[in-house]
Amino acid sequence: MLEAIRRWRDAGEAVARITVLVAKGSTPREAGAYMLVTSREQVGTIGGGRLEWDCMAEARTLLTENGGRLERHIPLGPAINQCCGGAVTVSIERVVDMEALEREAWKEREGLPRLILFGAGHVGRALAKSLALLPLQLIWVDAREDEFGPVPPAVDAQVTSDWESILDAVPAGSGVLVLTQSHTLDALITGAALARNDLRYVGMIGSRTKRKRFESAFRAIDIPQEQIDKLVCPIGDFGVRDKRPEMIAAFVTAEIAARFLGEGVSPVERESDV
Repeated sequence: MLEAIRRWRDAGEAVARITVLVAKGSTPREAGAYMLVTSREQVGTIGGGRLEWDCMAEARTLLTENGGRLERHIPLGPAINQCCGGAVTVSIERVVDMEALEREAWKEREGLPRLILFGAGHVGRALAKSLALLPLQLIWVDAREDEFGPVPPAVDAQVTSDWESILDAVPAGSGVLVLTQSHTLDALITGAALARNDLRYVGMIGSRTKRKRFESAFRAIDIPQEQIDKLVCPIGDFGVRDKRPEMIAAFVTAEIAARFLGEGVSPVERESDV
């Protein structure tokens, strides 16, 4: 979203903001969710379906006619062919201060949890594309500049062999995902991540055999077993034996979303029937 805001600001594009003010019952998105709309583009979502379609149409009309702020109360029922059963109140307004919007988007991004992806090989590239879709600050690290290929928007790609400094700098509660070209480097990074004992997720690509060997090495350097037990390896282990990078990325991304982002969220809070 931040990249789109900057592009629209520089181009002098007129932008409308659609915000969910109130959400009652079963609704596609929660109060506070918002999206931005121009005459031809949009970023973000208030939940899709007829609700979003109608609000986008009103937002574009508002931009065309230079209208003022609107507020709509919308029951999600047969009238709009969206049978969630709840109701939302949304506001639709023209953005008058793009710099303030940019600061807000930057603050939102800085508040997202961080995940460091070590490794820019074939699986790393597939994972970077997939993980970039999640609400994370994704830091992608490899010493081999040519391995990255196209870097997805909002991903912080760092070409460096100084993995220690990057690992040391991330705050408690961050995540680490290790899939370098070297088993030795995998062991060093993973061991250091486990030794911190304050990370929310530590995952390493590899088989159960690799895990057993690494566990012995971690015990030899006095990493407590309870910390070793927190290691996720194999990663993305949903019982599907398909080693294509895109398949691995899909399952690991689902695992990250569930374990790293979904912790502590009840099924009711996650409900988004549309």
